[in-house]
Amino acid sequence: MNPADSPRQPALLDDAEIVELLRTARRIAVVGASSNPARPSNGVFRSLVGAGYLCVPVNPNETEVEGVAAVATLAEAEAALGGRIDIVDVFRRSELTEDIARESVAVRARALWLQLGLVNWEATRIAAEGGLAVVMDRCTAIEIRRVSRG
Repeated sequence: MNPADSPRQPALLDDAEIVELLRTARRIAVVGASSNPARPSNGVFRSLVGAGYLCVPVNPNETEVEGVAAVATLAEAEAALGGRIDIVDVFRRSELTEDIARESVAVRARALWLQLGLVNWEATRIAAEGGLAVVMDRCTAIEIRRVSRG
């Protein structure tokens, strides 16, 4: 769905709100994280861990990513992280993000973050209506570097 087709476009976090989210977040579930070092999700996972975040890979096709045991669902990620998920960082095709948004709402995550190149207005609507902050088409690793420079 294109935002122009809807009279009520979900609000996305602006730059200042992204800075605040990244500064206050601790627990990140990386959906679609890969153990393959050539995949962008692996590099971002390493960057997030290196920046001090507590991360868990959510991928039923992986056993571990960078030494961290992988889980199949966000509910399992919440248990593995030992508390509420601050950011659900998504590396899946855009058309799969609506179900991830629903699952994020179900576990009461703080924010849904669709990675660079991922655009799905219906997923953002689901997340926003469920009370989550939403970031779309941005990379967490790039934003963390921007925040740390500021």
